Amino acid sequence: MQTLPARIRTSARIAGHFVLRSGKTSDTYFDKYQFESDPQLLRAIAEAMAPLVPPGTEVLAGLEMGGIPIVTMLSQVTSIPAAFIRKEPKDYGTCRYAEGAPLQGKRFILVEDVVSSGGAIIDAMSKLKADGMVPEIALCVIDRQSGGAEALMAAGLALKALFRFQDIESA
Repeated sequence: MQTLPARIRTSARIAGHFVLRSGKTSDTYFDKYQFESDPQLLRAIAEAMAPLVPPGTEVLAGLEMGGIPIVTMLSQVTSIPAAFIRKEPKDYGTCRYAEGAPLQGKRFILVEDVVSSGGAIIDAMSKLKADGMVPEIALCVIDRQSGGAEALMAAGLALKALFRFQDIESA
């Protein structure tokens, strides 16, 4: 039976030439939609992430788009309500950028799939802070170890990763 990092590697690791969200290039890409679309693997990831959720967390907030499946399954596993953070507010209906469980006045964390530069989390955190909401920490499945944790720390948010790039690579 494969370890969880090996299962993620088998499912999602692709070799080639890729441009990351940060604009940097890499010869390795993690197609998170491959592990997020496999119900057994996604559940195993959420179960492994559950102990990383700080005690007292009232809401799990997943970032669009890759953080949404992770946060939904993590919510199922922990019984903590979920919220969904859009990159941009809707321009119709409620016009919100945060959907689902309310965040105002709650202890919440941000949940992401793969962190490279930390840019998506920093963007979301900026919107939230402007509205008086500050996340406790950020959780991710994979920290690519390419400066994201350091950028988040500089922005005032700690990152806890289920696995680091090297954990997946050596699996």
